[in-house]
Amino acid sequence: MSKMGTNSWRKYVSPCWRPSVESRAVNCNNRGGNPSGCVDGLWWYKDIAQHIHGEFSMAVIQANNVLEDQCQVESGPMSSMEAGPRGTFVGIYDGHAGPEASQFINNHLFKNIKKLLIYCLKSLSRVDRKLAKTRGLLTFQLSDAGYTLESQEMSADVIKSAYLATEDQFLSMVKKQWEIKPQLASVGSCCLVGIVCNGMIYTANAGDSRVVLARLEKSGKEVKAVQLSDEHNASFESVREELRSLHPEDLNIVVLKHKVWRVKGLIQISRSIGDAYLKKAEFNKPPLLAKFRIPDPIEKPILLAEPSIQVQKLQHEDQFLIYASDGLWEHLSNQEAVDIVHHSPRNGVAKKLVKAALQEAALKREVRYSDLERIDRGVRRHFHDDITVIVLFLDSHLISRSSFQGPILSIKGGG
Repeated sequence: MSKMGTNSWRKYVSPCWRPSVESRAVNCNNRGGNPSGCVDGLWWYKDIAQHIHGEFSMAVIQANNVLEDQCQVESGPMSSMEAGPRGTFVGIYDGHAGPEASQFINNHLFKNIKKLLIYCLKSLSRVDRKLAKTRGLLTFQLSDAGYTLESQEMSADVIKSAYLATEDQFLSMVKKQWEIKPQLASVGSCCLVGIVCNGMIYTANAGDSRVVLARLEKSGKEVKAVQLSDEHNASFESVREELRSLHPEDLNIVVLKHKVWRVKGLIQISRSIGDAYLKKAEFNKPPLLAKFRIPDPIEKPILLAEPSIQVQKLQHEDQFLIYASDGLWEHLSNQEAVDIVHHSPRNGVAKKLVKAALQEAALKREVRYSDLERIDRGVRRHFHDDITVIVLFLDSHLISRSSFQGPILSIKGGG
């Protein structure tokens, strides 16, 4: 994929990051500075490692014939510029109809955030400092970016624009390969992102993955689960109402099919990256398989790539964040997941969460957990989905040290 030119980037810059060395999960050196995780059959996991604000734990279990979940943690400088912020980036990418979209996001979204953030910082340095001086302004905002000279913070608009840039890049790839690989038009992915930076938590979501914050109660003994992400699944009445308001002329925009609400009777989520066949008319035709084509002409995108974004200030009582694909939340409630982490050692806690979900899945299907463990990928999908979990611990003494250098880390989990 060719790099986006300067002009292409400008349309995403009403906004404005730097990854370190990427690693592959090829061994079980699972502790300390080596970012490699462990592969064990259908499992990929990293029991414990350090990010700039504390420790984290990761785990992925495969159920599909081909693993469709991808994930990543990036920690350290958010920009290659000296003035840039430092923080931790978490991504959960739950693919469907194939792994291509989630893999693409894993390779491009964080880089797009980095490019946009650098663009903002350079623009502020080159233009706004001069304007601030000549006009006697203490701060000067880059057009609609929510970014000021003094703040040096991440911007919600940067994140939104990075989503849309990644979407455009993926749809461009689909178009280029349309004649030889038309099935790419049916591939998509949910996309959940969390960024902890300068004492703030940024949460962006497109799809039905979820992040839950654990906040210490006043008693100091128990923790309360606080969901930070909005979900875009047609099972929610609010999502169905949003779809109907966006497509008032389409009486079949949401259809109850086999007791499950689906957008156009095909897909449960209303936002994603990819799924070109539900976004552009040029992909709603042969040679795409008939089961993905809809009879009505597509005049505007049915699914959206734009994420819902929440920004909030970290509190001293905030203990940890659980980021996970919907495969976890199908079997565990927010509070159940938070309680498991709160009452467990940090080392290996993400894997413990996944195992708790698998035990619930086995119970629902009336099989023993030991029998479920022996079921291979593909067939296993009848019992549970691919499941990805990242637990990000928040150590207040590290968060309060804004100049703390911390470890530079980049790790990608999954296939």
